[in-house]
Amino acid sequence: IGTERHESRRIDRQLRGRCARQGDAGSTHFYLSLEDDLLRIFASGNKMFSYVEKGMEEGEPLESRMLNPAIQKAQKNVEQHHFQIRKRTLEYDDVMNKQRAEIYGFRNEIMHADEVQGELLNIMDRVIADKVQQCCNREIDPTNWELQQLADWATLTFPIAVSEASLRELAEGKAKGETKSTDDSEMSGHQTLLFDDISAKSKEAYKLKISFEEQDALTTVERYTILNSIDRLWQEHLYEMDSLRYSIGLRAYGQRDPILEYKAEGYRMFEELQVNIWTDICQNTFRSASSVEAFHSFLQNLPSKAIHQSTSAFGAEERRAANEAQDMVGEAAEAAAKAEPVRASVKVGRNDPCPCGSGKKYKKCWPACQQGIKVN
Repeated sequence: IGTERHESRRIDRQLRGRCARQGDAGSTHFYLSLEDDLLRIFASGNKMFSYVEKGMEEGEPLESRMLNPAIQKAQKNVEQHHFQIRKRTLEYDDVMNKQRAEIYGFRNEIMHADEVQGELLNIMDRVIADKVQQCCNREIDPTNWELQQLADWATLTFPIAVSEASLRELAEGKAKGETKSTDDSEMSGHQTLLFDDISAKSKEAYKLKISFEEQDALTTVERYTILNSIDRLWQEHLYEMDSLRYSIGLRAYGQRDPILEYKAEGYRMFEELQVNIWTDICQNTFRSASSVEAFHSFLQNLPSKAIHQSTSAFGAEERRAANEAQDMVGEAAEAAAKAEPVRASVKVGRNDPCPCGSGKKYKKCWPACQQGIKVN
């Protein structure tokens, strides 16, 4: 005997199989109510129940062979509804699973590698190439490239001496001669000159750093630097993806598929995560050491020009943002001052005496005065 039909037919079959002894044919009888969620939500539109219910008194049970197929159809609707929910959830989870496999695959390679210097140098080249392409668009003239921003970034990320003037010479092709660009290469000739210069100086600084390190602890320090950047930024990325997951459903109001928008936004955020991880690794590589003595020796042997430029470039982005914010505030204040209305006379209230001298209220007298009508 069952008191209700479950949403899943599998559970009803388990009830039939477990309620009797093995080998007994037995019989199953269900007692249902039209107020059950299964019938109220998923079978309310079935006309079979209204046909059977006609002529029945209150409290009288409804019995018909036609009810069982109708109930099974309602159960199928519930199962399809739950299947679509699970399928949708799986599509969202697949996005994170692919990102997780990529990050953990790279992390496992670093953990089990005998040495990580080769991977570290590849990361440095990757970061430099991305920044050169970002600041120096090959579609515009090299004289309009943002070389000051590139120089500030290079001196902040690596302890090297890079100035806008030296980069300007390379961009104009005066340092090593003009280099032709090819359609097959990712960077043009001028971009390659900038990349080679920054890459060579950063690797030279890296060789100077490891010359003062304890060779036994060098691999451990480098591995810890890479893993720490991956773990910290990956945790922040997980929180950002959770926030995106909860808010992406609002895109449906704009006639956009939330799952497609989630995949596109997730891919963009994952690319930013990779760039942030590589940049953080490059910065922390020159800010970590196996001992305090090794770090001091490295700083003392750096060229004084590189130290000076790194110090002057420190906070360049913050100063630029502060100046832009100050300019925006000044423009807003100037616009507000221009928009302030100028009154030629004192404003008269609605209930104040009319300026014509009649003694009447302004709201009753002034409209008539405008038309030349005298108010008594």
